[in-house]
Amino acid sequence: MKRMFLAIIGLSMMFDLSAQKKVLTMEEAVVGYHLYPRSKYIQWQGDKNQLTYLDREGLMGESVDKGEKSVLLTVAELNRILGAELRGFPNFSWLDDNTLVIARQGSIYHIDVAKKQVKQKFTFPKGAANETYSKAGNMYAYTIDNNLYYMDERGNSYTVTADEDKNIVNGQVVSRNEFGITGGIFWSPDGKKLGFYRKDESQVTNFPLLDINTRTGELKEIKYPMAGMKSELVSLGVYDIASAKTTFLDANDFGREQYLTGITWSPESDMVYVQVLNRGQNHMRLNKYDASTGKLIATLFEEKSNTYVEPQSGLVFLANNPKQFIYSTNNRDGFMNLYLHDVNGKLIRRLTDVDADVEFVAVDPAGKYVYYLSSEISPVEKQLFRVEVKSGKKNRLTMEEGWHNITMSGDCAYFVDNYSSIKVPRNVDLTMNSGKVVRRLQEVENPNKDYNFGEITLGKIKADDGSDLYYRLIKPMDFDPNKKYPVIHYVYGGPHSQLVTNTWNASLRMWEMYMAQHGYVVFVIDNHGTPNRGKAFEDIIHRQCGQVEMKDQVKGIEWLKSFPWVDANRIGVHGWSYGGFMTISLITNYPDIYKVAVAGGPVIDWKWYEVMYGERYMDTPQENPEGYAKTSLIAKAKDLKGKLLICQGAVDPVVVWEQSLSFIRECIKNNVQVDYFPYPCAEHNVMGRDRIHLMQKVTNYFEDYLR
Repeated sequence: MKRMFLAIIGLSMMFDLSAQKKVLTMEEAVVGYHLYPRSKYIQWQGDKNQLTYLDREGLMGESVDKGEKSVLLTVAELNRILGAELRGFPNFSWLDDNTLVIARQGSIYHIDVAKKQVKQKFTFPKGAANETYSKAGNMYAYTIDNNLYYMDERGNSYTVTADEDKNIVNGQVVSRNEFGITGGIFWSPDGKKLGFYRKDESQVTNFPLLDINTRTGELKEIKYPMAGMKSELVSLGVYDIASAKTTFLDANDFGREQYLTGITWSPESDMVYVQVLNRGQNHMRLNKYDASTGKLIATLFEEKSNTYVEPQSGLVFLANNPKQFIYSTNNRDGFMNLYLHDVNGKLIRRLTDVDADVEFVAVDPAGKYVYYLSSEISPVEKQLFRVEVKSGKKNRLTMEEGWHNITMSGDCAYFVDNYSSIKVPRNVDLTMNSGKVVRRLQEVENPNKDYNFGEITLGKIKADDGSDLYYRLIKPMDFDPNKKYPVIHYVYGGPHSQLVTNTWNASLRMWEMYMAQHGYVVFVIDNHGTPNRGKAFEDIIHRQCGQVEMKDQVKGIEWLKSFPWVDANRIGVHGWSYGGFMTISLITNYPDIYKVAVAGGPVIDWKWYEVMYGERYMDTPQENPEGYAKTSLIAKAKDLKGKLLICQGAVDPVVVWEQSLSFIRECIKNNVQVDYFPYPCAEHNVMGRDRIHLMQKVTNYFEDYLR
């Protein structure tokens, strides 16, 4: 009845659009991409100071000095070149000033834009993946199944590895994408050697996922190393193209169960630098290896921590001085900063001397300036700075408040500044490296102007330790301060995820606004453990995930309850993944606050989560039994008082089904009622059209039990 009433209200609001603005449909709230500010995908044309982007006419070029525009390639011309019938321009990248790269139907095309013809075509065997290009060698490395191959400029393929044991995986991501790892293939700068990860998963336990798409169902097993159990064994091979021989680096600092990340070739291609991290993730060595022999040359320096060391990026060598490199870490001075070292490991200077987290952007070819994004103005903003390498003098280059995304030109003479804020949907500016704006390339109008949105507030409150906690608050549509409204508390709370930023609409998910349009106050707050606040703010969660985070979240709710228009008896909470863990933690630990909860893909007990992430924040169950017991939600099942719905992808390879099913089993044992809804063919995140069903399910649950 309530849902029918809600639908009637929604329809009546939408009929008379001439009198008032629109409300979102559920489909718009989930897949309404037109509701978000969209900017041109602007790229630099190789190292040439010319901008390129797609327009109705095709691929456009625009000079930086006069802004003169030209059509580089139309869709019709591209179709002629490819022998295709494309309706629009596909994704592309620039190999150099004149060569466009397009992947299509198992081939990668290098297109000469001036001559409007295919310069080179690489056609890969069926099943090829992870194609990685060497510009110096004009070759592609790629994988098929668990082995590694490469293709030369003539289209001939060669085998690098030939492991028949499927437990041995070459050239692919290792360590489940942690530690900044995004790939497993590393070409040397001269194109004569090919570095690659080799992963031995023979000791890792399998976890079965049920595929119901076959006539009788089928179990598909994945390798899933759970906390405290056997993990993968990673090594780094270097394949010499000329000799067709592979040498493995002698990287055994902490035994076989360790992590290798930040893989960086020396500019001369004779050395490989690796950040070797122990399984406990509290001790890292930056090692230099001879690429030809695999022998350890030296340990340049080490980093240790009482909590964890978390390397996230490789080294950046100065183009004008290959004997020096830039290294980033938050383990020295409490914040993620940049440091200049020589190739022997000696610290030359701290480049970014600021008590804020920074992110490397670029260093100019002359090695004079380093450009970086920083949260020093505010943790909810990203601003561009540059620092002079020699003097340490820094300058702020972006002045408008908000979150700036930067694309530097090849010579660092210009940058494209793509930014938004709570006030600005999106602006894209062409800017000189001094910070002077040359011209505005695009100004995106408010895509929500035809919709009746509730008021969005970005603010902060104080945590128990005096630090700032930033929140996003959405008031109901047509807000009346004399009414009392139910609350939807959306939560994530885990590391590496900042929900509240000074961006357009404060980075809300459109479903939040949907709920505000239907009479809910929606509240989001970033707790301790989230990024851009320094190491101490982040790693306070160590060995006790969820505990400090809950206190911060409840601090926000207690503040919210101080307003007379908040109905303290109707507060619901919703989150996914770490947010699902937080959701169940909150409703079981604070039953007097939360009446209704919807948890998606929740971690229930960290002993069932994977090694790399889980052991960083919790150590192993053997090392931290008290912490695992305290944070486990199994023991909390008996304490559930309110209404709880758990949603789970049945083929989730991230938070495996064992987690939520174990909680359900414990509820049954204790005669505690709980609701459960699996998505049979979904992985960790329910995507596509299924997600519309999911969010309607979540909405219905709050409508049924929170109204």
